[in-house]
This record gives sequence, C-alpha cells and structure tokens, in this order.
Amino acid sequence: MRHRVTRTSFFSFLTKSFTTIMSGKKRKAAGAAAAECSAKQLKLASTTEGNKVKASGWLQDLVKQQRDDNKDMKVNKKRVRFISDTQEAKRDSEGVLYWMLRDQRVQDNWALIHAQHLAMKKNLPLHVCVCLLVPKSELSTLRHYSFMLKGLEEVEKECKSLDIQFHLLHGSAAKLLSGFVSERGFGAVVTDFSPLREPLKWLDDVKKALPDDVPLIQVDAHNIVPCWVASPKLEYAARTIRGKITKLLPEFLTDFPVVEKHPHAATKTTKLVDWAKTVASLQVDRTVDEPKWAQPGTMSGMAMLESFIDVRLKLFGTHRNDPNIAALSQLSPWIRFGHVSAQRVALQVQRGGKDASQSVAPFIEELVVRRELTDNFCFYNENYDSVKGAYEWAQKSLSNHAKDKRPYLYTREQLEKAKTHDKLWNAAQYQMVSEGKMHGFLRMYWAKKILEWTSSPEEALSIALYLNDRYELDGQDPNGFVGCMWSICGIHDQGWAERDVFGKIRYMNYKGCLRKFDVPKFEKKYCPKGL
Repeated sequence: MRHRVTRTSFFSFLTKSFTTIMSGKKRKAAGAAAAECSAKQLKLASTTEGNKVKASGWLQDLVKQQRDDNKDMKVNKKRVRFISDTQEAKRDSEGVLYWMLRDQRVQDNWALIHAQHLAMKKNLPLHVCVCLLVPKSELSTLRHYSFMLKGLEEVEKECKSLDIQFHLLHGSAAKLLSGFVSERGFGAVVTDFSPLREPLKWLDDVKKALPDDVPLIQVDAHNIVPCWVASPKLEYAARTIRGKITKLLPEFLTDFPVVEKHPHAATKTTKLVDWAKTVASLQVDRTVDEPKWAQPGTMSGMAMLESFIDVRLKLFGTHRNDPNIAALSQLSPWIRFGHVSAQRVALQVQRGGKDASQSVAPFIEELVVRRELTDNFCFYNENYDSVKGAYEWAQKSLSNHAKDKRPYLYTREQLEKAKTHDKLWNAAQYQMVSEGKMHGFLRMYWAKKILEWTSSPEEALSIALYLNDRYELDGQDPNGFVGCMWSICGIHDQGWAERDVFGKIRYMNYKGCLRKFDVPKFEKKYCPKGL
C-alpha cells in the first residue's frame, strides 16, 4: 500500500501533542522557537504555484490510490444505528435508498458506503435522493442554496458515472419520502447524521411514515468518532471529551474504501436534474450572493485542502490567530455542506504535515476535538441556541448583570450594516457580509461585542445567530451555534473575573486585539473608505 503511515506511531504522536497543547510551558517554548523562523515561513508561504515541487492536483491522485488500496475496508458497526424497529431489508425489493442529508458527497462517505454494501449484499440497485426544502426565512439566501445545489450537481454527475441513480425531490422528507420509497419498492433507507433539531425531527417523521417492513438506518458520516460513541452524554468542555475521542481515534480514523461502479443497474433510470432552472427558481434572498473565493463541490474542496497542506499548514501553528495572515485551512464551508469529509482532511494533514509538525496537533485539536464537541453539545442539549442552554453559573451571572448600563446600544439593523463606533468590529462584519467568512479569532471578538452593545443576553444571542446564519457560508451549523454560545453564554468555558454586562463571561477588548495582530492593517483592508 502506498503512503501508509504507521498507525501506532501516529496516534502516539497525537496523544503527546494534545498533552503539549494543554501545557502552558511547552506552548510558550514552542511559540518562542516558532517565532524565530516565522519570517522564513511567511516567505515560503508566499511562494507562487509555479515554484512548487508538487504539481497541482497531486492530492486527488493520491487519495484515489488510497481508496483503491483500501477497497475491502468495512464500515465500523458502531458507526451505524437502526432508527426503526425493523433491521432486515424488505424482501423482494427493488433497491436500496440513501437519503442524503448532511454529507453531500459520493466518496469518503460512510453512509453511502454502507448503503452500497447493503445493496450489493442483496444484489439490488442503489439510489441516492435529496429532499430540497427552502424555508421562508431571512436565513434562506442564494449564498447557501447555490453553494449546496452546485455541489449536488457534482454529486449527480459522479453518481451517474457509477450507475447510481440520483433523485432531487422538491419538498419535505416527511411528506415525500415514504411515498417515494413505496412507489419505487425500496427495501431499506440509509441516511447520515445531524444533531440539529430540524433534521432530527425529519428523521422521526420519516421513521413514523415509512412502511413497517422497511428499515431506517443512520450512519454518522460527519464525525470521525460517531457522536453517540464518543460520549453518551452532554460534555462540559473540550477537556472532558478530548481523552474519550483520542482514545477512539485508532479505531475510527481509518482509510475509506472506494464507492465503486455499482454492479446492479436500476430498471428505471432517472431524468437528469436541470440545475440552472432549479437555482433560478429558488425562493431565496438573492441580495446575499455567492462569494468568489469559495467554489462549491468536492473537487474544489479537495483543491482547497491541497493548497492548505502545500502552503498554509506550516503557518497554522504560529499564526492561526492573526487575521492578516493566510494560515487557516478555509475548509469550513465544504465540511459544513459535506462536500469534503473531515476524516479525509485529518488523514491527509497527518500524512502531508511532516514539514509542519508544530501545526498538525493544534489543527487536529480544532478539526476533531473542538468540532466534534459542537455536535455533542447540539445533540445532547435541546436548547443549543438559547441562553437556557447555558450552564447554571453563566445563566445566573448574565441575569445578575442584565440591567447593567451598556457603553453603547445598537439595533440589529445598525449591527448588520456595521454602523458602530468600533472600526475593527465593522471591518469583521463587512468581511462576513461581502465574503461569507470571518477569521476565527475575530468571530469571538465580534460576538462578545454584540453582548456588550445590546440590551440583554437573549437579544445578543439572537442577533449573533441571525448574522452568522444569514451571512457566513458555513452558518446554520453546530460550529456556529456553539461559537456564539461560547462567546455570549460561556459554553465550554469557565467563569472569569466578574465585570459589568459580562458578569463572569470571558471578556475581550480592542486593546487585547492590538496586542495580538496588526489591527489597523485589517481595518484598512475591510472598512470602506471614509469610515
């Protein structure tokens, strides 16, 4: 097998690295050593594509070979759970259906892999369907739905090449899926996993509507360690889930087998979707348009991963908190829409990061531990987007300071239009509105200032979630909910020195940002001239 890394040595490295991350002394020493070579790293990062040793597209070729080398890899049974009481596929059926929900890709998708294995075991055709439902909401924008549909166009094309039938159904799964299953004679339905209340409600509705003899099977294809396996309860913080996840990584952070050309063709083929017509017909807010920097689909997501490994990964360890330096992966939109698997990202960063060892551990910490902690929070806390979902100490502290005098008070409209006294905040807001992204460090500052400048914690959280979910390309996702809850409600954090408005919630200010990075440089880049 090519490019195989010794699993024991890698997981030993990760365990030690996570320990290093949590050690203040080691972190300080690593930072001092890294600072000496930061200038050299920045120079390397600015190298043009033409000067790189690796040819563009090398990652796609490498990953294809890795999948082929692991074609006999099986889906871990712990990743799969039966939602229905029925567990055996219906006899004399006409196919197996994968109801694609959160993980909108063909390869590196454990749910589709499981569905194909089930279909091949029963000598049945394989089908994929997506239920397109656009809510009438301020959060339904062209930015999100165009990105999703253009990614699905790529999915359809790949499915066709593999003799897998793709269906785009217009409407809710609760109303459509049961009839579609009965009409087509499907013997089993496989779906992926989301911890959010709407998809969980859809799952329950479909379970109730499906025929009793058709099993409904869920596969966690989004998390490296399945959410229900990582922990059976709500975890308090990263420190309480970190050990549980790292202990399970040797079992779950494996290679993927290839989704291959399906050997059992459907007797009835599906008409190809008119994607341009579908996008044109969307009833969405078109004033929030598509950002130019992020092209949808798995191919583009893998190209972004390739550029991260080649260029930015070496800077991540020392410069990830500087919004002026391109040190982040930029992968969150593709992971959010399921165009790229976080597990694939972890595998390739681990394998390709030998020249950036100081960056691999902190990146894996964010990609795996912190990201999967957000799924844990949303899955086990039904109030994941409410002050009611905060810890008792935080709710009490915020309540005690709810009537404190605010230094400034802004309406939602003023905040949305970046009409505040704070140029840094305005710049971050302008970047989010125009580009559909905001640097991770600034997301914290941005949300905490909303708490400081609005009349109550409840209003602050409502506005922060509205702005995040309307404009961020990776919005309406557990990461966004938890990010706002951490900043405003102290989730996964501890109590700090008490102060006005914030109570015991961690505080951030402008002066602190000045110590972290070149604030005027960022303001100049993103604030419109004259402001």
